[in-house]
Amino acid sequence: MLMNKIILIGASTGGTEAIIKILKELPENFSPILIAQHMPSGFTKMYAERLDKICKMEVREALDGDRIKQGSVLIAPGDKHMVLKKDDKGFYVSCRKGEKINGHCPSIDMLFNSAAEIAGKKSVGIILTGMGKDGAEGLLNMKKAGAYTIGQDESTSVVYGMPMVAFNMGAVMVQAPIEDIYKILIKHLTI
Repeated sequence: MLMNKIILIGASTGGTEAIIKILKELPENFSPILIAQHMPSGFTKMYAERLDKICKMEVREALDGDRIKQGSVLIAPGDKHMVLKKDDKGFYVSCRKGEKINGHCPSIDMLFNSAAEIAGKKSVGIILTGMGKDGAEGLLNMKKAGAYTIGQDESTSVVYGMPMVAFNMGAVMVQAPIEDIYKILIKHLTI
């Protein structure tokens, strides 16, 4: 049986291909996934449409107020921060324009920090290839809140920046090559 958790993925340089390697292997009814990929405005919509064609899950660019549901992947718009929220009906996302954080909008830290606060142990954080440190602190906060955390290894990262910073600060529980991450995810979510 699949455990219902929210999966959050953060990526930058090299992330578009890394994300495909994970998503294309997941079944259509998989746990909901939220993605912050550093990408300019306009490109995230095209990227989501491309992913939707090759993945079993439904993939699209997130809209403010979108509800979180099984079998769906929401990608943060290229010029907005996406955060996880909760009300009496369940989880949803808020997408808003804002100042760049760690040089980025969308910021992975914003997404991860919201998950740490709102979902805690009902979430899984994954940090993939990318320059800089965006997402590392947020991943650590997720881990402290009881989330399961995964980091891409150096050998398969195009740029081993963000996953390295996260690993070095103790935010990563499991470090793995990109082609193994979907297997770790499925194993963790299957009871």
